[in-house]
Amino acid sequence: MIVEPPASWLSPRVLSLVVSQRKIRLVTDQNVMPDKPAQVEGFPMRKWSVSIFVLDEAGEEHTADCFQKVVYNLHPSFENPTQTFPKPPFTCENEGWGEFEMVIDCYTTEKSKQSIPHDLNFQSNHYVSEHTVSFKNPSQALQQILRETGPLPNDEDRAKRKGAAGAAGPKKASQKYDYEKIADGLGRLEEDDLLRVIQIINDNRTEGMFIKSDVDAGEFSIDLYSMPETLTKLLWDHLNKKGLIS
Repeated sequence: MIVEPPASWLSPRVLSLVVSQRKIRLVTDQNVMPDKPAQVEGFPMRKWSVSIFVLDEAGEEHTADCFQKVVYNLHPSFENPTQTFPKPPFTCENEGWGEFEMVIDCYTTEKSKQSIPHDLNFQSNHYVSEHTVSFKNPSQALQQILRETGPLPNDEDRAKRKGAAGAAGPKKASQKYDYEKIADGLGRLEEDDLLRVIQIINDNRTEGMFIKSDVDAGEFSIDLYSMPETLTKLLWDHLNKKGLIS
């Protein structure tokens, strides 16, 4: 678990999980519709579409499974100016005669979205634009999806900790708590509850726990497997009360 501390430790600002970034590509295609009469003289009717892809480190396109849905906010002159698409590539296809600036809302959860401005123009029949989007506090499921297009910021430390755990021997068969569920629950916490989690951890810190606090880098890290059972139970109960343990 990695969190970003406030600019000042006395600041009331809430903490948030480390941000992972990906580049997305908007692919726009448009063509004149010669058989459709113009609604405005001098401006032929056109059919246009916009699709969304996520890029890997080599710049190759991948299905944008990192988004749950995408909402296109079109020009208010459209009969249906707010259009929602639940499946990739989230293609929005319409007809019209004018260029305009739209805003595209890409949702990583029901409440969390990235708003991207997009210029719909008719200078080229096909063009692309790329934008960097941030994924704050990604769930375990979303982290797995993001790893398909590149590593996450804490993957190197994660691999080192797994190696150290393997060298220390297998986990006890009597392990009471599912650490994957704890990690998933922590990843689904709302921002206003993250400070409480850090407080629980600091109040119950014991020798031997793997905790790294780097204010300059903006990170606070903890290896969940290094926690004592008392702290694990506190976090488990805290997440269970919030319905984040399934």
